[in-house]
Amino acid sequence: MKLSDIKNKETVVITKVLGHGSFRKRINEMGFIKGKQVRVLNKTPFNGPIEYKILNYNISLRHSEAELIEVIPIKDFKEPATSNYSGVINRNVIPNEVQAGNKTINIALVGNPNCGKTTLYNYISGAKEKVGNYSGVTVDIKMASVKLKGYTLNFYDLPGTYSLTAYSPEEIYVRKFIYEQTPDIIINVLDASNIERNLFLTTQLIDMDVRVVVALNMFDELKKQSLSTNYNSLAKLVGIPFIPTVSSKGTGLKKLLNKVIEVFEGKDEFTRHIHINYGKEIERSIGQIRKKIQENKPITDKISSRFIAIKLLEKDQQINELLSKYPNFEEIKSITEKEIKRIELLENEDSESIITDAKYGFIAGALKETFNQPRQALKTRSEKIDHLLTHQVWGFPIFILLLVLVFYATFKLGVYPMNWIDMGIAQIAGFVSSILGEGMLRDLLVNGIISGTGSVLVFLPNILILFFFISLLEGTGYMARAAFIMDKIMHRFGLHGRSFIPLIMGFGCNVPAILATRTLRNKGDRILTMLIIPFMSCSARLPVYILIISAFFQKYQALYLAGIYLIGIAIAFLTAQLLNKTIFRNKETPFVMELPAYRMPTLRNILYHMWDKTHHYLKKIGSVILIGVIIIWALEYFPRETGKSAEFKARIEKIESNSVMDNDEKEAASQLISREMEANRLANSYLGRIGDFIQPAMRPLGFDWKMSISLLAGLPAKEVIVSTMGVLYQSGKANTVNLQKKLRDEVYTYGEYSGNRVFNNASALAFLIFILIYFPCIGVIATIKNESGHWKWAIFTVFYTTGLAWLAAFAVYQVGSMLV
Repeated sequence: MKLSDIKNKETVVITKVLGHGSFRKRINEMGFIKGKQVRVLNKTPFNGPIEYKILNYNISLRHSEAELIEVIPIKDFKEPATSNYSGVINRNVIPNEVQAGNKTINIALVGNPNCGKTTLYNYISGAKEKVGNYSGVTVDIKMASVKLKGYTLNFYDLPGTYSLTAYSPEEIYVRKFIYEQTPDIIINVLDASNIERNLFLTTQLIDMDVRVVVALNMFDELKKQSLSTNYNSLAKLVGIPFIPTVSSKGTGLKKLLNKVIEVFEGKDEFTRHIHINYGKEIERSIGQIRKKIQENKPITDKISSRFIAIKLLEKDQQINELLSKYPNFEEIKSITEKEIKRIELLENEDSESIITDAKYGFIAGALKETFNQPRQALKTRSEKIDHLLTHQVWGFPIFILLLVLVFYATFKLGVYPMNWIDMGIAQIAGFVSSILGEGMLRDLLVNGIISGTGSVLVFLPNILILFFFISLLEGTGYMARAAFIMDKIMHRFGLHGRSFIPLIMGFGCNVPAILATRTLRNKGDRILTMLIIPFMSCSARLPVYILIISAFFQKYQALYLAGIYLIGIAIAFLTAQLLNKTIFRNKETPFVMELPAYRMPTLRNILYHMWDKTHHYLKKIGSVILIGVIIIWALEYFPRETGKSAEFKARIEKIESNSVMDNDEKEAASQLISREMEANRLANSYLGRIGDFIQPAMRPLGFDWKMSISLLAGLPAKEVIVSTMGVLYQSGKANTVNLQKKLRDEVYTYGEYSGNRVFNNASALAFLIFILIYFPCIGVIATIKNESGHWKWAIFTVFYTTGLAWLAAFAVYQVGSMLV
């Protein structure tokens, strides 16, 4: 039978994994090996991926991938008479002496995704790195230092990885860091409730012959599931100390750091050098290859020759490339091929699977002696929740409903603090106006800095509310389910299901979202995902959306906001399909993704996440936006005189000297001429001249020159659009707040449209669409260039997004104008 044929809630046993290459390598390492039990949990909406349970964790596979796994009913399976558990090989190695005066310990944090590694790093270091309950949160190395017992402990938080095989960029990244930077100690963070699968990475660290301390993390969840482990016995068996921790609460972390120092000083009772015994035939092959490798000392000075030999038997391409420059590479290659052929003939299985089976055999044997797992309930808490949230019928509607609720709360709950901040800014502006006389300084402070930065600051509550919900969804583990639900749809548009997590991250900020594409193995998938992330509405665009929607769409505001986001997603998918059929033509990559257990994120992590975004937002207001506001104000403020200024002043003097008109009539007439004079000055200011230059290109979209300038100013950062509009549309008016009302009241003061309102529903909607699609920001363009490795993709993004924005806004305005 095929695994794809098994019905919901049935449990079967794996007999064989078919297929080849990266899929088979990854699926083996995730525990899909002969003799392991698999339970079918759930099928996603749209006949997409299927959720399975293996080794006490949940994973999703597509139907086409499940077809490559042969299974039999559990009642038909017979345990083999012999076990492939061969124990360990003890090594007599003299411990490294601590050099006098060496008081620095470099520590690498290594672990599977979702094991709590970054939470542990945050708690130890006091850092505030992003924490999420899904793969790919840590996309780069983070470093922090801690002082303890006279030592400086340098911690390096490496990307989460399931193994050290050259399968994905993060795996190569972690492996290269270990053998190039040679950290003194590796803290291997394990999920205690999922220890069997997590120990696979530990076996590879043992092969690398590095000093390891294991943080048996989430130990409280182990107890909740009525599981128990004799971790000291396990430590004696594998020669590595195990320290129980609960990183979210800080439990056991002090003991963990003390243990690191003990291991560094060579005083730990459990630490000893061992080899995993892979059995007589594999050990013979490892020995033969090692002899040839050890003829070249430079490479074995940093990388264990045993690790290299094992990786060569696993047909690891990156290790082959690493050895290719050595003079005896052909001899190494020849003997490796000979040994692979020999053991594959003996075992009737490919060499990669043989070694993986041996590793899991070692893990199973070690846990049999040290781990107690009573009969598990048929349904865990996570599986009960998934029965509803990833239901074949209700899963997708619930996902859409959650998105709408997030946007509704962002809009409605944010109104009250927005008004308070708005009133506060008005009070500050009024106070500054009252203590300063008329002149350039007052204009700069009130109409420039306070009005411009205040226009952006007022949307801070909405940003906070949005990020509260995003961090809540990330921390609980629902984001991984979103990728699970969306894979079938994304697959039809040429995207990988794992692309959905970087896309969702793009709602916060496009830059880390682009960095998160490193979790995608296929380079074409990565670049394609990078190119469509800018269509995800980042938090910088949110203030503009709320400003325009609040001003011109009084009803169904949450639906308008959700609609803008959904339009961005739709454009991203359509672009992906277009590029996939023309430029990329990607080779399909498997959808193998862990679905982590649901966890309630700590308030500490949520607040850290929110504060990080708030700090970033306030920092941007105090730097990029403030500079932009001052530049825009200066371009708008100068020159002060035009060719018609004298004429306007003469007209005002004539009215004031008119003896027929009463004072009220004089004031009304003077104000009318003053507004005409200010409009003329604005049109002839440096900013007005720039706007006049680009106006012919933007007029078909329904944009006046002020809107056009605002879009231009938004190239460094999208928040600058709001601050620029705050500067431009307040001109000549005493009150500097309530920008929405000013936009509604704005009229053309000259030309063929004189007297007509600048904004209507059609132009407002076109403006929103243009902001959604056009040039993301300079930071995003630079990140695309760095991550793709070529300027062509960055330049393509600039022209494609801006050209598409113009066409879409043109269509919306022209059609909207006809309907209105």
